[in-house]
Amino acid sequence: MSEFDHNQLDDLIHSRIRLAVMAVLAGLDSADFTFIRDRVKTTDGNLSTHLRKLEDNGYIDVEKRFEGRKPVTEIALSAKGREAFAQYLNRLESMLGNGAHSS
Repeated sequence: MSEFDHNQLDDLIHSRIRLAVMAVLAGLDSADFTFIRDRVKTTDGNLSTHLRKLEDNGYIDVEKRFEGRKPVTEIALSAKGREAFAQYLNRLESMLGNGAHSS
């Protein structure tokens, strides 16, 4: 990307909550719902909504299971999600580099 073009950023990732989720998961193999909720500092319902959007677009894999009688939801970035996040960061860095030269 050779120009400052904010339209090149992935709108799905660019939401604050989804960006935070992607950032948390980028450094981990996987994390459970509660861990992500606590790191992102959001409500269960809000996180669920954002996770659904990421899952529907293939950016995360969600596994639901029971440990004893307790439901556990494990979330991981998919290969597609890791690539999309890396591309998002590269485009953002490119924008920041190009913006710095124009002042």
